[in-house]
Amino acid sequence: MSRAMEPLVVGRIVGEVVDIFSPTVKMTVIYNSNKQVANGCEFMPSFITAKPRVEIGGADMRTSYTLIMTDPDAPSPSDPYLREHLHWIVTDIPGTTDVSFGKEIVSYEIPKPVVGIHRYVFILFKQRGRQTVRPPSSRECFNTRNFAEHNGLGLPVAAAYFNAQRETAARRR
Repeated sequence: MSRAMEPLVVGRIVGEVVDIFSPTVKMTVIYNSNKQVANGCEFMPSFITAKPRVEIGGADMRTSYTLIMTDPDAPSPSDPYLREHLHWIVTDIPGTTDVSFGKEIVSYEIPKPVVGIHRYVFILFKQRGRQTVRPPSSRECFNTRNFAEHNGLGLPVAAAYFNAQRETAARRR
């Protein structure tokens, strides 16, 4: 297993959200123009109200990618019966660019954890062609594996996640 995969396995992203894969594309997720998502880091919900900038590596601009953001801990980590809750999908992202060059098929929904520490996962897939990915019917009970299979996406090429929990007045200071 590669060093890049270890935090995804320890954080149970591999297993609960995606199957084991080999990262082949560099993906950088940045909130508020200066805070990069590192696997397992924690962000306050008040800090992640605007969609992040997501930069995609890749071979060239002719290759298209799909980005999915999901919460596998909805509504609570101890009882995630809504697993997964979908927060965002952007398709047709050209390699070597960022998500602003793609097509947002599910708009960004601000993470608002109510109970417990939630994991928010960014999963990047390489598309087989442009305009081949269709939006899901619902954000609730989303399944990344099934979505990837139905849209011919195969295994992910990159993934990253952060943690967030409900902010109390004391934590906002």
